[in-house]
Amino acid sequence: MSLVRLLGFATIGCGCLCGRYREHGTNREIRYIEEKGDTCRVSGHQRNQPLTPGRVAHGFTGAVKAS
Repeated sequence: MSLVRLLGFATIGCGCLCGRYREHGTNREIRYIEEKGDTCRVSGHQRNQPLTPGRVAHGFTGAVKAS
């Protein structure tokens, strides 16, 4: 677990509220779903879930490619 600083909030296209944070150790920006939008149909958008696949703690399935 690392120390982060809140940069701000934004509503993304699906209606979810996204929080932007700066990780102090790596100076990397991380985005989390703070609240799932009422109209959001993206199953990977869950509260307190990072939007960056490399930072996911649980539940991220990523994009599945049909062949």
